[in-house]
Amino acid sequence: MNKSKAILLLDDGRVFKGNSFGHNGETIGEVCFNTGMSGYQEILTDPSYCKQIVTMTAPHIGNYGVNNEDVESKKIQVSGFIIKEETLVPSNWRATTSIGEYLRQNKIVGIQAIDTRALTRHIRDQGAMNGIISTEDFNIKSLSKKLKKAPSMNGLDLAKVVSTKRRYVWSKKGKYRIAAIDYGIKHNILNLLEKNDCNITVFPCTTNAKKIMEFKPDGIFLSNGPGDPAAVSYGIQTVKELLGRKPIFGICLGHQILALALGAKTFKLKFGHRGINHPVKNIKLNNVEITSQNHGFAVDLNSLPNNVVSTHINLNDETSEGIECAEHNAFSVQYHPESSPGPHDSRYLFEKFIDMMKGK
Repeated sequence: MNKSKAILLLDDGRVFKGNSFGHNGETIGEVCFNTGMSGYQEILTDPSYCKQIVTMTAPHIGNYGVNNEDVESKKIQVSGFIIKEETLVPSNWRATTSIGEYLRQNKIVGIQAIDTRALTRHIRDQGAMNGIISTEDFNIKSLSKKLKKAPSMNGLDLAKVVSTKRRYVWSKKGKYRIAAIDYGIKHNILNLLEKNDCNITVFPCTTNAKKIMEFKPDGIFLSNGPGDPAAVSYGIQTVKELLGRKPIFGICLGHQILALALGAKTFKLKFGHRGINHPVKNIKLNNVEITSQNHGFAVDLNSLPNNVVSTHINLNDETSEGIECAEHNAFSVQYHPESSPGPHDSRYLFEKFIDMMKGK
């Protein structure tokens, strides 16, 4: 275990002192928390966590190590990582290294041996806010000065940061031709589309509607991603121009962009939804799905146009979890039906997308 000192300073002045974890250095990001007890590797590599410092509420992280399969992108996406205690000797037949070594190899700064429960409660009470982790500078005034220069997540377009710069083919096999717009797409979304008989081409987030339609897709997928959805003005305009032309399915940021394109509004949640056991009510079926979630913004249900219906609702705070517009053959969900990590309750939504392309 790395016993060198580390410090976390929050934007409101709250200080947590602990030990260095992962790479030594300094990092800034929005501090948030995830309540999942497992799935840390998928969380670390999820592009939706770009520019965020993630706190894990489970006390021991790293029990099963790190492997080459459980990744959601080509690199670690978080700005920093906060845990209570690292498991030094992982136990799993797939493990290739420990969580601490994984962070060091990827030069990700972290802190451990702090009261993560106190930090989580502070964020719940005060809201998500920027923070700085340092293993080099312990002067509060100096750290505060650096922290004040960091931008707020409000108004921040991060889709361009994580999106592919060039169009690429994920899978050539499959009956249904999918144009996936990449705002920060996770690998398991692509895997599940492929398993549902789709051949998939991934497009940069800045691709316009003309180029998407020139591809002649059977369906259009709007991916997850980080940042403020309202800041992705180019994506909203593209989706506006695509409405009604082909079936559209959106997840997470894709859900928010679809809602904005349809005329709704979004807002920033106090501390967001991040975990793998969030209850969501399917309004049409009148049942509950346990879902995986990772978002800091939400669709304003009161702003939905008359031709858009709410299909899913969060049972913790009654925020939007799904919408549908039959007029334009489009639907979306705020949560992550592909899970990874998380439960598989909502994977039927991929089949729904296929049925839409079949004309059902």
